[in-house]
Amino acid sequence: MVICGKVNFTNLSRYSEITERTYRRQFSRSYNFIKGNAEIIAKVITATARQIIAIDCSFVPKSGKATYGIEYFYNGSASQSEKGLEISVIAIVDVDAKQGYAVSVQQTPPAQPESKRTRIDWYLEQLAATKPYLPKSVHHVVSDGFYSKIKWVDGVVALGLDAIGKLRCDADMRYVYTGEQKPLGRPRKYDSKVDLTDVSRMTLVSEIEPLLYLYTVEVWVISMKRKVRLAFLRDCRQPERVGQVLLFSTDIILDASEILCFYKSRFQIEFIFRDAKQFTGLTDCQARDLTKLDFHFNASLMALNLAKFDAWHLHLSSHPLKPFVFSMASYKRLALNRHLLDRFISLLDLDLTLIKLHPNFHKLCNYGSISAYPCP
Repeated sequence: MVICGKVNFTNLSRYSEITERTYRRQFSRSYNFIKGNAEIIAKVITATARQIIAIDCSFVPKSGKATYGIEYFYNGSASQSEKGLEISVIAIVDVDAKQGYAVSVQQTPPAQPESKRTRIDWYLEQLAATKPYLPKSVHHVVSDGFYSKIKWVDGVVALGLDAIGKLRCDADMRYVYTGEQKPLGRPRKYDSKVDLTDVSRMTLVSEIEPLLYLYTVEVWVISMKRKVRLAFLRDCRQPERVGQVLLFSTDIILDASEILCFYKSRFQIEFIFRDAKQFTGLTDCQARDLTKLDFHFNASLMALNLAKFDAWHLHLSSHPLKPFVFSMASYKRLALNRHLLDRFISLLDLDLTLIKLHPNFHKLCNYGSISAYPCP
C-alpha cells in the first residue's frame, strides 16, 4: 500500500528490510487465497444484501519466451489480440453497495492443440473449485456475451447455479408454446420465432427512461437448447436507429428488472481490474513460472480486498449512516502519508502522543487524497 511505482520484487525490498531474493522465494509457496478472500467478504457484506457472482477475464501484458502461458489473448483496451497473459477472476458483487470483491483468480493456460479442452472448460473448473467458498445464498453467475454458450450455461446449471448473460441481437429464439397439446406424439415445446420488431407478445415491465422500455418474456433459445427468462431493452430515443439489448437468465422466475440490475452490477469487476492494475501491481510481476505468477496475481487482488475491508471498517466507525464510497487512489495516498509520518516520528525521536493528538494530524494523513478517509 505504501509503494510508489511498480509493485515487484525489487521495489518491495526497497520499502522493507526483506531482500528481493527472499520475496522471490516466498512467492513460490502456496496459500489458500480463495479461503482468505471468502473470509474477508463474509465480514464486509451482510448476509441480507443482494449479491451476485461475477466472472470475467483480463489481459495482462507480459513478455519473455520462458514465461508460462504466453499466448495471444484479446486485449479490450486495444480492441485486438495481443501477446501476453490472461487471468480469469471470480468476484462477489454487493449489488446494493455497488462494491466488488475478488474471490478467485486463475491464469488461463496456453492452448494445447492435442487436447479437446477449451477455455470454457477451464473457467468451469475454476467456478467448480470456488463454489464451496461462495456464500450459500448467492446462486446467480453473471457474465458478458462471450460466456453465452451452451457449454458454459449447461456447466453453470449443473453446479446448481443460474446463469445471467447477454445474447446477440440476431439470436435465434422461439416463443414457448403454451397452447393445448395433442394427445399423441411429442409435446410441442415452442411456438413461432421471436421478432424483436413486434413486442405484442412480450410484457412491458417499465419505462426506465422516456422512450427506453424494458420488456420480458419466456423464450426458447435454439443455441442453448433451453428455456430462459428474457429481459429485452428497447431504446426508441432515436427513431431512425432503434437500439436493442437482449439479457437472459436461466432462473425463469427472476424478474426482468432484477436481471437488468444484476447485469449492470457485473461491471464492478472491471473496477477490480482497474484498481489492481493501477495500484496493487497486478501487471508488475517479475517472475516467469506458474507458481510465482499465480501467487502474485492472487496477492494483488487480495491486497485490494484488504484495502476495501479496512476502508469499510473506518467508514463504519465514523460515518455509519452515510453510503460507503471507496477510492483506491485515496486509500493508497493515506497509507503512504501515514507510513511517512510514522517514519519521521520514529527516526527523529518525536513525541508520538503529542503529534497524533494534534488537530492537523488528520489533514497531513489525507494530504493529496481525492476523498478524505478517517484515521484510526
